[in-house]
Amino acid sequence: MENLAILKGRRVLLTGHTGFKGGWLALWLSQLGAEVHGFALAPNTQPSLFEVARVRETMASHTVADLRDREAVAACVTQVQPELLLHLAAQPLVRESYRDPLATWATNVQGTAHVLDALRASGSCRAVVVITTDKVYENREWEHPYRENDPLGGHDPYSASKAACELLVQSYRQSFLAAQGCRVASARAGNVIGGGDWAADRLLPDVLKALDEGRPVPLRHPHSTRPWEHVLEPLSGYLRLAAGLLAGEPGLETAWNFGPEAGDALPVARIVEQLGAQSAVQPGEHPHEAGRLELDIARARHRLHWTPRWRLPQALAATLQWHQAWRAGQDMQAFSLLQIQDFESA
Repeated sequence: MENLAILKGRRVLLTGHTGFKGGWLALWLSQLGAEVHGFALAPNTQPSLFEVARVRETMASHTVADLRDREAVAACVTQVQPELLLHLAAQPLVRESYRDPLATWATNVQGTAHVLDALRASGSCRAVVVITTDKVYENREWEHPYRENDPLGGHDPYSASKAACELLVQSYRQSFLAAQGCRVASARAGNVIGGGDWAADRLLPDVLKALDEGRPVPLRHPHSTRPWEHVLEPLSGYLRLAAGLLAGEPGLETAWNFGPEAGDALPVARIVEQLGAQSAVQPGEHPHEAGRLELDIARARHRLHWTPRWRLPQALAATLQWHQAWRAGQDMQAFSLLQIQDFESA
């Protein structure tokens, strides 16, 4: 992780820092010596990683506002004048996108446009990484992993809105930001696991809650296969990509997959089994979700020299260890930072 030294002392604007991935990334950036400023809604779960790990105290500033508020976004960018922007804020749940599709589109697409347009007006930023998802691809239920140049698509509003974000990023990069010396890339990952995730409609939070309560885990699609990875895996990719953009490494202004090794894409029911829980099929009709999804990470492996560090058994063990430490009342900021150090040395 030596190349990440370039992040020390940099003014970084991180959107979505009150969320699961954003909270971990804020802690990591602060540990690297970056000056971290956040823009996000208040935490939407109770408890939350942001509060449990005391993420706020590691940051230079913390703005609570909505991506859909163009003026609030612009004011934050003007105040921070970031050198690097990492855009994670989003409506991230498939089932929520069915319940409220317009809010999902407004947050994920128009909200991202507000961020990129504020950067266009500011002119301070040198590098941008926009996080989308592994679900941006037109899912054909085939066996081979999706590559960055495969067609974009999206059945549900969440996936489709994130695919639209990829086109938005490309447009702003080519039309405005590249000419200003701002280098822009996008990153695709999903199905991350780790301590501090209490979101609804996600497998690991559901499993841990069921284990705590001694009951089976209700599964909507037990045979669906996903590319499972610990949250620190894609975050390490985002940081590596951001550092390369800032360092002027050529050819990075494109889309990047950050996923696990091929053998770590497993059906949902297998994950529940490996965690020592029992499952039960949830009755009733459920919205459409892709049956099979895997990512090809050859581009990141060969051009960024990025590779996954923790295989799935270690990722699951780290998640359980974090949860048990929290249940035992340990200092979760210190515990989280220690897990980051363990990951860096792997």
